[in-house]
Amino acid sequence: MNVVNVVPMPMSSRPPKNPGPPHVTVLKQEVVDAVAPRTGGVYADCTLGAGGHTEAMLAAGAGHVVGFDRDTTAIELAEARLARFEPRFDLVHAPFSHLTEELEALGMDRLDGVIADLGVSSMQIDNPDRGMSFRAAGPIDMRMDRSRGETALELIERVDVDELTEIIGKLGEERRARRVARCIKEAFEAGDLSTTADLRRAVVKAVGPARQGNVDPATRTFQALRIAVNTELHELDDLIDAAADVLRDGGVLAIISFHSLEDRIVKRKLRDDVWKVVTKKPIVPSEEECFKNPRARSAKLRVATRAPRFS
Repeated sequence: MNVVNVVPMPMSSRPPKNPGPPHVTVLKQEVVDAVAPRTGGVYADCTLGAGGHTEAMLAAGAGHVVGFDRDTTAIELAEARLARFEPRFDLVHAPFSHLTEELEALGMDRLDGVIADLGVSSMQIDNPDRGMSFRAAGPIDMRMDRSRGETALELIERVDVDELTEIIGKLGEERRARRVARCIKEAFEAGDLSTTADLRRAVVKAVGPARQGNVDPATRTFQALRIAVNTELHELDDLIDAAADVLRDGGVLAIISFHSLEDRIVKRKLRDDVWKVVTKKPIVPSEEECFKNPRARSAKLRVATRAPRFS
């Protein structure tokens, strides 16, 4: 086992001594069934998180798994969880758009399977210091990798109302995006935007406190800013292109998405001739899984195999 490209974490970002329940792995058996890991096979888990999918793949017989994550906290947690499988895994601190070059650095050129569980993890959502959620006040950060890049607050400061409107409207699918953007900028300029609670307050000022179904009025805006800060849709586009390059003929790509923006990209990219779609309709969690883990309810798993290359 190797852990590469990992920088030491500041003490404030290390896992607590008595952590709460770990991130619950979504569609774990369905992913394993889709990929069908084999002895001698080499795979990439492009969203390592707490290591649940990687653990399941290794337990099912995968020869070797390379786990990618932008979050150093996740890598530390996964390293401990996977210790019994050494040396059959490598952990890489990098975005999954760097799949090709990181594999080359490890001396690998072809994979038998690539998996990705998109979006934000429960560990990130539930930690107020990450600024991913408005359930408790925290810094307006939202970065998956806190060692680089601008925070959500810095993004808000940098862009004008028109740019912020586009981000919230496109990435959050918020129909009142201009009003939200204007209220956020007004709060920032007045010095009233320091925490995620302040950010939610600015959104509620724009759209009102009423929930849409069970969705908080600030949910769409927080999603949009998080996606923008982490360039999540560009990363996904690049990942599917990279997977087409590194998978062997017949190699499996399995991607779990959680919202329509991600799912649309996956569907569109898998129409390319380099892919043979396995799942005409996405695989979704069972009622039992959704009952045990409500955060799984919007998950959609799409699977394709790498079409044969022709010389």
